[in-house]
Amino acid sequence: MTMDVVIVGANGQIARLLGERLVARGDEVRGVVRSAEYAEALQEAGIQPVLIDLEADSAEDDLAHASHGADALVFAAGAGPGSSSERKWTVDYQGAVHTVTAAGRVDVPRVIVISAMGTDDPPQDDSTFSVYLQAKAKADVHVRGAGVGHTIVRPGRLTDDPPTGRVQVGRHVDRGDISRADVADVLVAVLDNESAAGRTFEVVAGPARIEDAIPGLADMHDTLD
Repeated sequence: MTMDVVIVGANGQIARLLGERLVARGDEVRGVVRSAEYAEALQEAGIQPVLIDLEADSAEDDLAHASHGADALVFAAGAGPGSSSERKWTVDYQGAVHTVTAAGRVDVPRVIVISAMGTDDPPQDDSTFSVYLQAKAKADVHVRGAGVGHTIVRPGRLTDDPPTGRVQVGRHVDRGDISRADVADVLVAVLDNESAAGRTFEVVAGPARIEDAIPGLADMHDTLD
């Protein structure tokens, strides 16, 4: 059964890998990006580009309009390295709020959020990375309380290594690395497994096959939900 998936922040590295995987297996994919400069690359990858500025006043309405009929929304947007602390709040936090609110408005059954390790108890100083974790933490709290089906994925330190297909998942795991390609495969597995619904989990490279680890989330306790 094919899926209709909207990826918010579709020009990001993990998002591109996810989009490629979904298109390759026959899913319909819409990719939300801020700038038209990314549209051609998305089209070439078989993804329908949708231009939305997450920092615009109309962002929530635009996302709701773009998400009609979707089976899932994946929030993969971020202000990115080198951006200001202010944009961590307007993109990483408020963008997630817009996304989950839009999903609720048009009855999209699932929202999957790419978050980060370290967001349960983020440092409270005003360094840019600390503010990033604070914004992610607040976004996660909002998503969990929004009344929309959701999964929050918190990967460890991201690398560009080839995929291994093996991970360690849990409510809390020891800090470690994980390739962006493996994160993309985890997201595909999350989309395919209802057992991931309502879960917040960390993921790093590990011994378990992804196709075994994600269904195993059904037995995970301490989900914060």
